[in-house]
Amino acid sequence: MMKIHDFKGFPNPARVRIALAEKGLTDQVEFVHVDVPNGEHRTPAFLAKNPSAAVPLLELDDGTCISECTAITAYLDHLVGEPVLTGTTPKEKAVINMMQRRAEAGLMDAVGTYFHHATPGLGPDIEIYQNREWGEKNLERALHTMTYLDSVLEHRPFLAGEHFSIADITAFAALGFAAFIKVKVPAELTHLLAWQKRVAARPSVSFA
Repeated sequence: MMKIHDFKGFPNPARVRIALAEKGLTDQVEFVHVDVPNGEHRTPAFLAKNPSAAVPLLELDDGTCISECTAITAYLDHLVGEPVLTGTTPKEKAVINMMQRRAEAGLMDAVGTYFHHATPGLGPDIEIYQNREWGEKNLERALHTMTYLDSVLEHRPFLAGEHFSIADITAFAALGFAAFIKVKVPAELTHLLAWQKRVAARPSVSFA
């Protein structure tokens, strides 16, 4: 049985949990709790599996360890058929990959950088280096990305087109994290807010 090393409730683990639920694979994994707030992700045992010291981490039966949410989701997406989260045609794959990267870099990573640098974050024992100015700059980046995504959603139901994809998972988890740290989606971004409400109604989200 596959193992997912994660910390439930954190935004990146949520991305993989939603993907697992979308693919109907929740009964094929064992979840291994990693106590990130207390530094378990930096122990030698965990670093041997993932030198990046980050969750989630997928561990296969043969001992192969796969980190990075995009890579994990791509693996899961190829295990079974519908629904397809990473695209089927070359064009779909390219557009999904593009929107996934924009959502990840411009929103997920930006919100995370703001959290880790411009707020107390996970506390002084975990946040060994902080640059408040850099954190605040990334908050600007996140808000800019929200505006961009709103403009995209004015013309299509999901970020990469007509179908729910990994790009939507990433953006949804990022907005959930933003809300948790009191960063709100501006009220005028009505298309983004409507999309967020639609995605929140998907059964897979409750598994995150």
